[in-house]
Amino acid sequence: MRFRQPSVLSGFGPAFGFSLFYLSLIVLLPLAALVAEAAGLGLGGIWNIAVEPRTLAALRTSFGLAFAAAIFDSVFGLLVAWVLTRYQFPGRRLLDAAIDLPFALPTAVAGIALASLYAPNGWIGAILASIGFKVAFTPAGIFVALIFVALPFTVRPVQPLIGEIDRSFEEASATLGASRCQTVRYIILPLLSPALLTGFALAFARSVSEYGSVIFIAGNLPYVSEIAPVLIVIKLQEFDYRGATAIAIIMLALAFCVLLAINLIQAFSRRRYGHG
Repeated sequence: MRFRQPSVLSGFGPAFGFSLFYLSLIVLLPLAALVAEAAGLGLGGIWNIAVEPRTLAALRTSFGLAFAAAIFDSVFGLLVAWVLTRYQFPGRRLLDAAIDLPFALPTAVAGIALASLYAPNGWIGAILASIGFKVAFTPAGIFVALIFVALPFTVRPVQPLIGEIDRSFEEASATLGASRCQTVRYIILPLLSPALLTGFALAFARSVSEYGSVIFIAGNLPYVSEIAPVLIVIKLQEFDYRGATAIAIIMLALAFCVLLAINLIQAFSRRRYGHG
């Protein structure tokens, strides 16, 4: 006969009830208010706002660049996490602490710093301008800002798993004649795939909602470098509250669909490779 292990917390009922109440108060209630505000437009009104050329351009810029930045950070975040975990070198702890700077740094300060660096007369921008490449006040500037703010989200989930990988797996792979690329592809990446997908989802969610660091480096030109959060703020300044909430609802729905797809892929990866 099996006995249930006692829990340090209260029973399922009280714990579940408090969790549901807390989530409803903090997450579901504000979202319900957002939906209620946009409901006055009706589905037809929301659709009309969604298909406006300016709205489509802003959504395309926000989601396209957020997706690209999340992919970029996932690749190079894995490399950074691997170096910080597997190698010992002078300044490693300092570099490891610097990864979290985007968490602590106000996004407006980050935006001003990036705009100063990548402006045509900035330290980096002047070099790029000499070869005919402009970053600040273009979509490329948005991409740089999103990479900066989302990097920690792709590094931190992967680091613990890298530290837990048994190096005997890599040694066994090498003794069987596998190349380094084959070892990475068939041994390392399957073990890290759930954490990589988690980091990608977090980086994408952070990037698609970013505002503070983007407005200083984007230029905010309609149809060119205007992101959806900026368009929402413009609608609010014009006292078009229903239009602003409609765009917010559209962003929420699109982000939910993308994150749901990522979570389904992550669940499939866990079942396939035996994680969880």
